[in-house]
Amino acid sequence: MKELLGLARIPPRKRSRLVRDAIDQGVDFLLSRDPAVADYPMPSRDTKPASAWFKAGFPAGYVTDVLQNLEVLAELGHAKDPRPGNALRWVVAQQDQGRWING
Repeated sequence: MKELLGLARIPPRKRSRLVRDAIDQGVDFLLSRDPAVADYPMPSRDTKPASAWFKAGFPAGYVTDVLQNLEVLAELGHAKDPRPGNALRWVVAQQDQGRWING
């Protein structure tokens, strides 16, 4: 996630073919899974994502989580893609009277 966020900061016109390919592969992977479920391939079927994945970390970006996944996709121009819709609904559901409590 952090690597993709770093690549996203390279202005599009200055991205090499290698960078563009890495971004495309990363985005394809992120959009192939539901961040709200975090059903990413794991080394073992018994392995589960860290509990921090489902907490809005502070400071933002310190811990890789659902929010950072959505941030990376938005930064790379995929904010309107419907596939992370469940994750967006998850973020909204975490609200407490219109604000988010730091987990």
